[in-house]
Amino acid sequence: MNRLADVLELQRDEERRRAVRILLRHPLLTPARAEFALVRRHSAWLAEWFSREAGWSVQADASVVRLRKVPASHDDGTRGAPVASRRRYVLVCLCLAALERAESQVTLGWLAERIIALAADGILAEAGFSFTLDPASGRVRDQRGDLVAVARLLLGLGVLSKVAGDEQSFVNRTGDALYDVDRHVLATLLVTRRGPSTVESDNLAERLIAITDGVAPDTEDARNRAIRHALARRLLDDPVLYDADLTDVQRNYLSSQRAHLLRRLADGTGFVPEVRAEGIALLDPTGEATDLGMPEEGTDGHATLLVAERLAAAMRSGIDVTVHIRQIEEHVGRLAETYRAYWRKNVVAGELATQAVARLAALGLVRVDGDLVTALPALARFSFAEPTVTGATR
Repeated sequence: MNRLADVLELQRDEERRRAVRILLRHPLLTPARAEFALVRRHSAWLAEWFSREAGWSVQADASVVRLRKVPASHDDGTRGAPVASRRRYVLVCLCLAALERAESQVTLGWLAERIIALAADGILAEAGFSFTLDPASGRVRDQRGDLVAVARLLLGLGVLSKVAGDEQSFVNRTGDALYDVDRHVLATLLVTRRGPSTVESDNLAERLIAITDGVAPDTEDARNRAIRHALARRLLDDPVLYDADLTDVQRNYLSSQRAHLLRRLADGTGFVPEVRAEGIALLDPTGEATDLGMPEEGTDGHATLLVAERLAAAMRSGIDVTVHIRQIEEHVGRLAETYRAYWRKNVVAGELATQAVARLAALGLVRVDGDLVTALPALARFSFAEPTVTGATR
């Protein structure tokens, strides 16, 4: 009986670690996802663990499980939703505003009409945003395509579920699409501590801080807890925590509490801590919490690896590497010639270089400042050798 109890306890602990990894990768889960039942089963423990270790809350009911992540910093532009442009971000916000006042079912056509009405706001016009389906504009197909991209994002999140129709027919102006609206999911999307409309500042950075930061700690224990939460958030949610990015207070706390902090996070997640002079990374051997891999297959993944190797080779020569994006574009252009038989057709070197740099920045391997790209220490781990073929005949 004791052995059975031990086995069941080990199984429970591993399920909980997996649930943590799943929520880190997918902070919003609906019953449509296979992992929903596992996470819901351990939701009480998850809520307590995330609150204690990172200061994040977990909402769980029969309709949705939502990990309310609060980022450790507000200047990371690599975490955006996959909508490709600032314009589509505005469309997402307008769609959500329209859905708040919608019936239980909507069509793409109805959403378009509501967005046209909301986009008439003078503030949006002053900012240069417009949305119209007027054929005279000459951009109807592009405008419809933008709306379809936003609808597909909301489908992926579970805010919408398709009932009938097809998005492409809406783009072609030959039909429409009908959706159910899940208000439980819609209500969980915004993760703030106060309503954005209550913030008077016009500065974006100040507004982000105001809507996400909690009450300032006023005791020594509360200050230490706030520091620990800030470090845990970066370790759990960022690819790498660089010592150079820490404040003096955070650096001093980490130097004395590092072993204890890493042990607690590793026990709860199954991650493997890797500690270097330049910083710390929590590695996920299962890949369940990894949203962006390196390396990856395909033209984009291969190009990114080759760019990383080029920058890493320069770093290993002992110099700080900062290059202009144009140099990377030229390098990718040469690579496109070398690998044209293997890469996809019609590769545009500039676009491929931009995607490679964006991927490296999202992985914490480079820092982008305008047109300048600076290699960061973790990039030095990426290198490859020429392949050796064994066992082959002539």
